[in-house]
Amino acid sequence: MKELLDRLLQRHKYLEPTAEEELRRQVNVLYGAFTSLISPEKMVLRASKFSALSYVHAEDPKRRLVGLQRLVYEDASYDHVPNDEEVVNVLNELESVLAEMLARQAMEERLEKKISQRMEEKQQDYIQEIKMELIKEELHDVETPQSKHKLSELEELDKVHLTESIMERVRPKKLSAIVGQERAVEAMQSKLASAYPQHLLLYGPPGVGKTTAARIVLDEAKKMPFTPFGAEAPFIETDGTTLRWDSRDMTNPLIGSVHDPIYQGARRDLAETGIPEPKPGLVTEAHGGILFIDEIGEMDPMLLNKLLKVLEDKKVKFESAYYDADDPNVPKYIRKLFAEGAPADFILIGATTRNPSEINPAIRSRCAEVFFEPLVPADIQQIIMNAAVELGARLEDGVAGLISEYTIEGRKAVNILADAYGLSVYRKGSKDDVFITKDQVLRVAQISRLTPYAVVKSSDTPAIGKIFGLGVSGYLGSAIEIEAVAFPARTPGKGYYRFNDTAGSMAKDSMFNAAAAVRLMTGKELSDYDVNVNFIGGGNIDGPSAGCAITTALISAITHTPVRQDLAVTGEISVQGKVKPVGGVFEKAYGARQAGMKGIVIPAENKQDIPAEHLQLHISGVSTIQEVLDIMLVK
Repeated sequence: MKELLDRLLQRHKYLEPTAEEELRRQVNVLYGAFTSLISPEKMVLRASKFSALSYVHAEDPKRRLVGLQRLVYEDASYDHVPNDEEVVNVLNELESVLAEMLARQAMEERLEKKISQRMEEKQQDYIQEIKMELIKEELHDVETPQSKHKLSELEELDKVHLTESIMERVRPKKLSAIVGQERAVEAMQSKLASAYPQHLLLYGPPGVGKTTAARIVLDEAKKMPFTPFGAEAPFIETDGTTLRWDSRDMTNPLIGSVHDPIYQGARRDLAETGIPEPKPGLVTEAHGGILFIDEIGEMDPMLLNKLLKVLEDKKVKFESAYYDADDPNVPKYIRKLFAEGAPADFILIGATTRNPSEINPAIRSRCAEVFFEPLVPADIQQIIMNAAVELGARLEDGVAGLISEYTIEGRKAVNILADAYGLSVYRKGSKDDVFITKDQVLRVAQISRLTPYAVVKSSDTPAIGKIFGLGVSGYLGSAIEIEAVAFPARTPGKGYYRFNDTAGSMAKDSMFNAAAAVRLMTGKELSDYDVNVNFIGGGNIDGPSAGCAITTALISAITHTPVRQDLAVTGEISVQGKVKPVGGVFEKAYGARQAGMKGIVIPAENKQDIPAEHLQLHISGVSTIQEVLDIMLVK
């Protein structure tokens, strides 16, 4: 009891006016220490940055403590004014942090003094080394034993050559060898092999030949007399994921930069005379040809904006505070670069696996757009056959078809073939008359943990309450299995709907529209049934395109009428039973083809979006749900 009384007395004493004055004094001391640590100017800037000014100038010392917390911890989230019991802890924590900061500052000052002393000690040795280097330069012998040894090592390395990679060996050398991209290649030729070539954006999944097509189209364009591309027109290739730059423009490998005399990388002879040197970038290397940027959608937005400026000006301007146009020591080429800029008149080709909506609108407005299509199994098989010819290997019947089951990328298919080729050579112990078998491909698939890319889902047997819808993700479509069951409700008018939540809100909206269409077509009210709708696999539907499929599945379940399993359906359904257009029809057709469908049913307004008999699919255009039912239901 006595200890509790003592604590209460101490707390009462702390709350007296003298205690507040003592707190104010302590806070002032902490502020003074922190200000001397970082300087008054930085103190003001930091207070403004972390919204601490109102706390710093407050009369209440406890509020000033909050301001000090924001300054010291550089965190604007501190807003709790400590109570009397918390003040001591806050003061102790701040004192500890400031003490550590002051100790670190003192240590840094001691290190700087030691560094200065060491530099003074080494200065004479350094001057002597410089004298020796100058003497060697005068004698035209700048090589040291160490540099000569390094040179000999490099020369020895140059004598070693491995054989070319399989990817280099089988890469298409002419446009006719690019499989499955006839429409895209034709579009590229019409836009590049022209008197007025256009900047291009190439869209499509990876491994379908975008880079190879661009390189070959340029080679073809060089041969045509009416194109502006000369025989030596360069093809400069880079990757948007690896392009880095300095916001101060000290380094910019894409656009170009200036090496000022004081920066690392400046030429010694120019640095000694204080002359900045402009360094042209890839845009200048591509002058008169093509600059190809793979994964352009991954580029830094600011760097992309700088590239857009170069496309407008067709030149790169250089600036430097160190440049003096009146300095007679400035070389002519540097004077020309600063006065006129570096030429950068090129055609930009950007490739991306992103959707067009994800690409900067400014770059899209300056470029024509070409879409590369996903490869179907027949394309993959043709790529494998072509690659086998280039490798001089024979294939067992069915090898190309087997590889096409594991991938839709041409590059990946060739990699699988390369692995099987290597396995065959290893087992045989010779690279002559290589014969690749299905067992070797299966062995490669097993080692690489490969699984079949697409499973054939279609069937010739109709089923009640089950239908295939179509979805799309990026540039690839897929067939989505939708199933429905309906049971008479125990109490008429009090049935329920159940829907897997992973399908998303758009699928549920389609369900409500479908309920109206079901009543319109059958005269039956869904509330008289207990209805379960399931999207097999838990796929998420981000659009209303499942409406027709859900409606058909519900009508099939209620009327016990089978649905065809060799056709897939897409289309939005209205409450009046109208079929509305949807997006991604071209890609959805690919998904249907992969699933083994014989045809697809799409909105009539979408028929112009897809060629007739695309991918050997029978394409039916419909305007009402009745037309969908006439095609899909087996009566």
